[in-house]
Amino acid sequence: MRIGVACEMKIQEYRVAMTPPGVRQLCQDGHQVFVEQGAGLGSGIADDEYQQAGAEVVDRVTLFGESELVVKVKEPLPSEQDLLRTEQILFTYLHLAPNRPLTELLLKRKITAFAYETLESDGQKPLLEPMSEIAGRMAPLIGSFYLQRHLGGNGLLPCGVPGVQPARAVILGAGTVGAGAARIASGIGMETVVLNRGIKRLRDIDRLFNGAVRGRILDYDSLREEIAAADIVIGALYATGSRTPVVITRAMLAGMKPGSVIVDVSIDQGGCVETSRPTTHNEPVYSVNGVSHYCVANMPGAYPRTSTQALADSTLPYIRQLARLGADEAVRVSPELASALNLRGGIIIHQGLAASFMESVSAT
Repeated sequence: MRIGVACEMKIQEYRVAMTPPGVRQLCQDGHQVFVEQGAGLGSGIADDEYQQAGAEVVDRVTLFGESELVVKVKEPLPSEQDLLRTEQILFTYLHLAPNRPLTELLLKRKITAFAYETLESDGQKPLLEPMSEIAGRMAPLIGSFYLQRHLGGNGLLPCGVPGVQPARAVILGAGTVGAGAARIASGIGMETVVLNRGIKRLRDIDRLFNGAVRGRILDYDSLREEIAAADIVIGALYATGSRTPVVITRAMLAGMKPGSVIVDVSIDQGGCVETSRPTTHNEPVYSVNGVSHYCVANMPGAYPRTSTQALADSTLPYIRQLARLGADEAVRVSPELASALNLRGGIIIHQGLAASFMESVSAT
């Protein structure tokens, strides 16, 4: 198969979907690999490293024109969408539920679209988890940074000092993002609370942190109470293939502290805060009712040397399988790749995405 590794177009997205060892493995498997010029520079990988591994370094038009399978990190932006060919295979983080225009375009082009974020294996999401771990660990650090008074924060030092109360972090969700956020928030000395709808994960959090992180069931009353006392709120909720449920309404912001910070890691799937909207690393923060909102949709892109390696190591086995078998056979024999298939032949395949898409159509 002819495989293309595209350069990322999202603002300040420095990750790349494949490293030279991955290229070398695919070439050894008998495939032809194209890498777009400069694709790896943001992650510290030069073009000649890809060439030495067996890839052909090409321009963007050639890459999309020649590749049967295109692998990326983030969804194709308008500058790339016109280059997608009918029935081409796309494998990337798609997050289509909140992005109806892209969904409709891919359906019209009959793109076979596999999404990293919906791929499941033994109840886990092995392609989402590496980036969720990074984003979760980033979130308290970012929230702490924006607590600085000159940046609009309330001026509270997150870790406190002897005799002075530390900041409080409230984390919504106890999955991979939530656990990573709790690790860093509690580790730097913040009072840390995790809200989750299910008790099992809260028990896991309690054991993991030996009671140092407090857990509560996520409901309206606990949410309203905890965010009113929070200095940093981290949105770590996720619904596979669907839009993230909104749990913090605009009205609830009135009960939050002036100068508090929301880091909505859920923004890739629409966000869990009504006032959230996607931002970029160039302009990451805006304020609503005195509450700073950080809603960057590609948080791990800020640390590409770590995130590229973690992502490429996780995706390579599935890319090899997809390249070896082709889309139809791969979906037939691999439950994991079947779970990653979002679109095929102009039809929405993933049930969660289909439900979200129908809801968005009904809303219009």
